[in-house]
Amino acid sequence: MSGQPLARYALRVASLAVALGVWQLLTSLNVDLWLRFSQFPTVADVARAFADRLSGPDYWTDLTDSLTRILTGFLLAAVLGVATGVLVARSRLAEDVLGPILEVVRPIPAIALVPVAILLFPSNEQGIVFITCTAAFFPVLVSTRHAVRALTPVWEEAVLTMGGGRWRVLGSVVLPGALPGIFGGLSVGIGVSWICVISAEMISGQYGVGYRTWQDYTVVNYAGVFVGMVTIGVLGWVTSTAVELLGRRLTRWLPRTSYVPGVRPRATVPVSPAAAATKTETAPSTEETRDEHLVWSENEA
Repeated sequence: MSGQPLARYALRVASLAVALGVWQLLTSLNVDLWLRFSQFPTVADVARAFADRLSGPDYWTDLTDSLTRILTGFLLAAVLGVATGVLVARSRLAEDVLGPILEVVRPIPAIALVPVAILLFPSNEQGIVFITCTAAFFPVLVSTRHAVRALTPVWEEAVLTMGGGRWRVLGSVVLPGALPGIFGGLSVGIGVSWICVISAEMISGQYGVGYRTWQDYTVVNYAGVFVGMVTIGVLGWVTSTAVELLGRRLTRWLPRTSYVPGVRPRATVPVSPAAAATKTETAPSTEETRDEHLVWSENEA
């Protein structure tokens, strides 16, 4: 069992190495079948460009600017999305007032709001944060709304029966019960935020990974374009993993199935409350069996 995680990590590294090897082979041989790999830089070219970028100050400035925009917009979207989702799911008045507006705005791509952000905000920086926040807001809102509506009403009734108020229900039942769904929306939201912040930086930014990637494309520096793509991929993976780990940390109370490769998990047959009560009534408990044994022994004596 201890060797299985090591084997899985080795397999992942090997798959990445094979992908890079195929990339290097196709580009170095200038393969042009249907896809034009001759136009691509080789892995070695991208590695050299990456090393040059790491040694300069511009790369780290772009990295800091993109991360600042992402974290600011995503945190705003997380707070507003969870609050709005809970409000719409718990209040009919809020659903009637906010629901139509949200459903009309939700299908609009966040990147299509770039002209609105340019007209609305006095600086490009604020406009990019607005686009990033809008991109993550709706996945968080929808996931929170569905998670709150899926909660079992018995839990809320139990808190109310014991004298708890609305705030007690919110803190003890609604938010903890909806956490898995909320973090599902946060995981989707952080990925969408990266897509939109890079696009916004390409259009109206001055610094950032997206801005630098677009500048490399305009000057036909394709190795630099791939450096930006790799940077975006790594940053997106790191931030998504951080959100997922935080979600697991906050939902440790949930039952989890341990995954064992090659072994099919056993299906659990649900038992209805009536069947459980019947089983409890028909099956004697250990205490009852022991008492009957003592009585039988005394009668024999």
